[in-house]
Amino acid sequence: MTRFLVKRLIGLFFILIGVTFITFILGYLAPGDPIKESMGDHFNPTLWLQLRHAYGFDLPWYQQYLNFLIRLAHFDLGTSFHPQQRAVWDILKDGVPISVELSLWGALVTLLMGIPVGIISAIKANTWIDTTNMSIALILYALPSFILSVFVQLLLLWIDKTGLGWPISGWGDPWQYTWSDIQYKLVPILTYGAAGYAYYARLTRTTMLEVLRQDYVRTARAKGLREKAVIYRHTLRNAIIPLITAVGLLLGLLVTGSFFIENIFNIPGIANITVSAVSQRNYPVIQATTILVAIGVVFGNLISDILYGIVDPRIKTE
Repeated sequence: MTRFLVKRLIGLFFILIGVTFITFILGYLAPGDPIKESMGDHFNPTLWLQLRHAYGFDLPWYQQYLNFLIRLAHFDLGTSFHPQQRAVWDILKDGVPISVELSLWGALVTLLMGIPVGIISAIKANTWIDTTNMSIALILYALPSFILSVFVQLLLLWIDKTGLGWPISGWGDPWQYTWSDIQYKLVPILTYGAAGYAYYARLTRTTMLEVLRQDYVRTARAKGLREKAVIYRHTLRNAIIPLITAVGLLLGLLVTGSFFIENIFNIPGIANITVSAVSQRNYPVIQATTILVAIGVVFGNLISDILYGIVDPRIKTE
């Protein structure tokens, strides 16, 4: 297992290098001059040259990329264009905890809702329970997260008119759970969970049904094992491997999964920061958020690989 993890980490390192190069070169080749645009009507050639030198834009592209990697090695994400000369991490540090909190709780709700519903639907396949569960899942799966968020917010507006006073936007204090904070956080978290629940419910049902048809499951039942033992000890353990792949991707995309929800509910996470950076052509911030997402995906896949070996010893041996 140690040798396997070392090989995976080496491979993931080169993947991250590739992502940093693509991210850098896209910013380098993008049309326009973000510094000139940020100066607007107050353009001053002397100041423009000074800023280009301060940001290293007067260097060849390969030297800029090397400096970019050196800064990353020192955990320096660069300097922002808007506001000028402000560290990118100072801009992101307030938004990242909020986005991570929303995404972690939302992912937990997704899995706690989706996997049990999928198991129940597989056990009760082709009954009214299965039909009802999968119909709801199909409706939620067909609705994009931003559409679902808009519907939920309209519902909150209607509830607010009844005098309940439930907040329709904002987040509260990160990682604080007073009643006031919970009021802000509960609906966005449930919306995040509902948006992903349908995929995991359908995937769990499909994989469970495939395993339930195997000969060894019929043999286990013929031997007189209790149904719970057949389902959880023999069926679920083998059906869970495809789910691990999906969970690894879910962990990797925790932050990006909340982008639409953050924008619609006006949550001050990194989604608002990233959208503002795109509109302002603030490439250092865009590059930093892209790299953070890439790191999340890479380590999400690594966690999946580790879980494969825990769930199925044959994979560990291979």
